[in-house]
Order: sequence, then C-alpha cells, then structure tokens
Amino acid sequence: MGFWSKIWKKKKYQENAADDWESIVYDRDKVNFEEKEDRNRYIINCLEQIQEADRELSLLSGEYSRVTSYLTDIEEIEALPKEERKVLNGIAESFARLEQERQRYRGKKNRMSDSDYYRLRKQEGELQEGIAKIRECEEYGAKVRQDLKRLDRERHAYEFRRQELDAVMNNMRGMIVIFLTAFVLCIIMLLILQFGFEMNAKAGYLAAVAAVAVAATVVWVKYTDGDREMRRVEIAVNKLILLQNKVKIRYVNNKNLTDYLYIKYSTDSAASLEKLWKQYQEEKEERREYAEADAKAEYFRKQLLNRISNYRVTSPERWLGHPEALLDKREMVEMRHELILRRQALRKQMDYNNTVGETARKEIMDVTAKYPEYADEIREMTEHCKGENSDY
Repeated sequence: MGFWSKIWKKKKYQENAADDWESIVYDRDKVNFEEKEDRNRYIINCLEQIQEADRELSLLSGEYSRVTSYLTDIEEIEALPKEERKVLNGIAESFARLEQERQRYRGKKNRMSDSDYYRLRKQEGELQEGIAKIRECEEYGAKVRQDLKRLDRERHAYEFRRQELDAVMNNMRGMIVIFLTAFVLCIIMLLILQFGFEMNAKAGYLAAVAAVAVAATVVWVKYTDGDREMRRVEIAVNKLILLQNKVKIRYVNNKNLTDYLYIKYSTDSAASLEKLWKQYQEEKEERREYAEADAKAEYFRKQLLNRISNYRVTSPERWLGHPEALLDKREMVEMRHELILRRQALRKQMDYNNTVGETARKEIMDVTAKYPEYADEIREMTEHCKGENSDY
C-alpha cells in the first residue's frame, strides 16, 4: 500500500464490552490466509475444538444413557397392572418398615439427618471419588477463571494501545494537512513577492521546500513506526482470541461438570460434602449395633429385588434404595425430578459440545469454500486429525 493511501486511510475499531466467556468467537478479519502459518494455526485451532468437544461427548454419553435408563425404569414400574403393583407394594411396604426400624436409635442422638445419611449411603461407593472430582473441578475452575481474567486484561491493554496508535496516526495525518496548507500559503506569498514586487524569492522557495521535506520525513517515520506497531498489536489480539476460545471451552465444560456434580451429590462445595462424609462415617459406626435389623430386612430385600427383576427394569437393585418411591407418588415424582435435572444438566453439556464441534466444522468448511486454493491442504489436515483421534 502506498504512503499516501496509508495516510488517508481511516481505521475504525469497535470497543469490546465484557466478554462472554461461554461464547466462541471466530474472527477471520485479522487472519492472513495467504500466510501458511496463520492459516494452519487457525484450522488447527478449529480441529482442536472439535476434538475436545468429541472427547467430552464420549465421556457424557455413558452417564446420560444410565440416567435415561433410570427414568425408563420409573415408567416401567408405573405401568404395572394394579394386582401386580399391589403385591410389589406389599413387599416394598414391609421392606420400608424394617428400614425405618433400623433408623431408630435407642438412647443415641443422631449426628446427621436420616435423609443425608441414606442419601450418602446410596452414593457411598462413589462419594470419595465425587469429593475428589468436585475439588478438582473447583480448583481447575479457579485457575481457568484466572486465565480468562488475565487474557481479558491483556486484550484490553492491547485495545487501549491500539486506540493510542490510532490517535497518533490520525494526528500525523492532521499534521500533513497543516504542513501542506502552510506550504501552499508560503508558495503563494513567494509568488506575490516575486511577480508582484519583483523580488528575488529563490531562497524562500528553497527554504519552503526544505522545511516541508524535513517535516514530511519526520511525519512519515512516525507514521510508519505507528503502522508497524499497529500490525503487531493486531496479530497479538488475534492470537489472544484464538487462545481465549480454547480456554472458554474448558471453562464452560468445567462449569457444567461442576454444576452437574453439585446436583448429583446435593452439595454446594467439596468442603461441605467432605464434612458431611466425615459425619456419615461416624454415624455409620454408631449404627453398626443395629446390624441385627439387617437380617430381618434381608428377606424382604431379596423378595423386592427378585420381584422387580421379573419386570423390564434395567437396574432393579437401585429400587432397594428407594422403596418409599414405590409407596408414595410424591417420592416417585421427586426421584423423577432429580433424574430429569441430572439429564438436563448432561443434555446441556452435550448440546454445548455438539454446538462447539458443529460450529468449528462449519468454520472449516466456510474457510475451505472461501479459499478453494487451500482446500486440499485443509482436507489433509482434517484427515490427519481424524487418524489421530478415532472418536473424531
């Protein structure tokens, strides 16, 4: 681009509001697709987003199928004939009554509520792992938030510097106008002196040309330096956007996973759940003396399990922890509601990752369509990525 066209070209920048950390930004305006390094970096970024989304989906699908099977079991139980349901409820009632007897303490005060105790007992096998997962998610989330804040500060710093450079370059253009205007007025005055008053104005012409030359050189140097730094700032902003996209995906996935674990374990932090877990362990030791009640409940537990196993129920053993749901519609509704919340949380995660993957695929297709001369190269990168990741 020529010097004069650079001087008169005006650039406009849109001020960035607070960034939405859950949104994925594709900004190709500052990407030079003619440069292989820039082009490859942009495509690889899209492919990495697809890979990470697919990895998350593969992890979520198993839990989603399990929660869905639980909801299907509820529908199967509720669809039983009345006589069959009556027999099942009789067994469940006896089993639930014996369960209630085991809940009573003789001369001992509970350290925790029965609801918390039995809820934790149902999740006992996975609770320590759940505490570790929640703590890991909380610590990782704090680190990711710090990274996003740091990236935000860096972007705002670059935006501020870009505005400063824009102001400097505008001032240089204004100074050129002033110098040219002064030069023209000076030449007019010299012409008047030369032809109107027949004075020798040669020295004046030389002085005017020299002054304009010096001023133009100074302005050109400052303008060129500003333009060069402006390009460096734009490249840095583009790199930050690509990096923010990666961090945003991790932030949203971690946030959704943390929210799901909070729902699953009915807690609001790893510290609260760990405190409750310690209380449960102490409570469990105190209830050990009621082991005799287990023998009484064992018969009806087996009866209930065998009865439910005769139906098209995928997880009959799960109902051993929910006999009250067979007897009370409100309990059944509450259990269904909790499962629906879990499935919605999983669906939200899956939809987000599907959107991330599909958006990245469309972005690659759009780049391929817009730059067909690089289609083979982009296709080769995509095939290479598929070969490395069989779940792609």
